[in-house]
Amino acid sequence: MKKVGVIPFQITDDKISVLLVTSIRTKRWILPKGNLKSNESRKKGCLREAFEEAGIDGKILKDFPMTMVMPDKTVSKGEIPVIFYPMLVENQAETWPEQDRRERKWMPLDAALAEIPSKDILNVLQHFKTLSPWVTKAAEA
Repeated sequence: MKKVGVIPFQITDDKISVLLVTSIRTKRWILPKGNLKSNESRKKGCLREAFEEAGIDGKILKDFPMTMVMPDKTVSKGEIPVIFYPMLVENQAETWPEQDRRERKWMPLDAALAEIPSKDILNVLQHFKTLSPWVTKAAEA
């Protein structure tokens, strides 16, 4: 089983904000992610998951994949690698498939790093922050 996810972001006045969603079971703040369907490209899977879970669409920055080990209760080991891609959010829908099961919230990246208690999500966001100079430049291209 392969999983993909996105780090949804926007840039306003040279400051990066990220969009988080709540998980269905625990309601903790997470990033949109899910299983890649058979014969589905990573990019297409990322776009599908982002829209289903957060109602967003945008530009996947495929030059910056980040493979991170994330908790997953559906596998015997309890963890699974997930390939995350930064996603410059261009559209945010008012309605989306999982809106009745999830909340979404924009946060400045530094605030998210200070407030999010989940170590797995913090690891992804810290890695994203390290790459942010290059991600920002690619987003503006």
